[in-house]
Amino acid sequence: MDGGNHSVVSEFVFLGLTHSWEFQLLLLVFSSVLYVASVTGNILIVFSVTTDPHLHSPMYFLLASLSFIDLGACSVTSPKMIHDLFRKRKVISFGGCIAQIFIHVIGGVEMVLLIAMAFDRYVAICKPLHYLNIMSPRMCILFLAAAWALGVSHSLFQLAFIVNLPFCGPNVLDSFYCDLPRLLRLACTDAYRLQFMVTVNSGFICVSSFFILISYVFILVTVWKRSSGGSPKALSTLSAHITVVLLFFGPTMFIYTWPHPSSQMDKFLALSDAVLTPFLNPVIYTFRNKEMKVAMKRAFRPFVIFRKIS
Repeated sequence: MDGGNHSVVSEFVFLGLTHSWEFQLLLLVFSSVLYVASVTGNILIVFSVTTDPHLHSPMYFLLASLSFIDLGACSVTSPKMIHDLFRKRKVISFGGCIAQIFIHVIGGVEMVLLIAMAFDRYVAICKPLHYLNIMSPRMCILFLAAAWALGVSHSLFQLAFIVNLPFCGPNVLDSFYCDLPRLLRLACTDAYRLQFMVTVNSGFICVSSFFILISYVFILVTVWKRSSGGSPKALSTLSAHITVVLLFFGPTMFIYTWPHPSSQMDKFLALSDAVLTPFLNPVIYTFRNKEMKVAMKRAFRPFVIFRKIS
């Protein structure tokens, strides 16, 4: 078909989450509060781990990296969604759409980090005498390097296909952000291979999530046997980790494997992944952690003293 009969798509139009004014107002308050809390909490974690020598251990370096990823994930989606809530025409440029997809696909980094954190807890609880030898600084650097290498290469690999896809017809996305599976359906060519690759990727995510959950179940059983009912601190920590894993992988698996793409449910699960999870991660991992709370107080003590003096 002659390409001159088609116009090249330079922007995409979002349909958003809802047309109800009351529900949009509720979303505005809910999303704004959670976004500010997410940014504040994750910045506090990164700052505290970076500046406090007491937190210079593999577990906290992994946690700081997870917070850094969450900062990017919520900042690339939430502000745009909040800005569009009461706009009649919700649009995003092709470049902005690609940027959103890149940040979301780079979630492979978070997947590897969660696996590394599961391994860290396994060694700390099941092999405490060998912890310093196994989880050495070199091992931590290897985990971080592997996480970023996997996430970035995976994102660039998929984006290399997306950038070259022709978009010359429909440009309406029934979502509030650029969702990769929905975007592929708008291409003016057969994107079967790329869709198959996305499906394989979701299968890999499912396998990884089960691996992490099985690891934590094994750790829980070990703790229970060794301490005649379980150490409350260890059980609390592990339950927090399992909660984060479920919150991260649950919506992702549903979005990429749900057989009815026209369903509205996947949009609200995406909202949970984009807004709620980055907020809960610092809450679950940090504010239930005594060492982290003490480190935050130490980090901000000079600012409090300076304020009193001035």
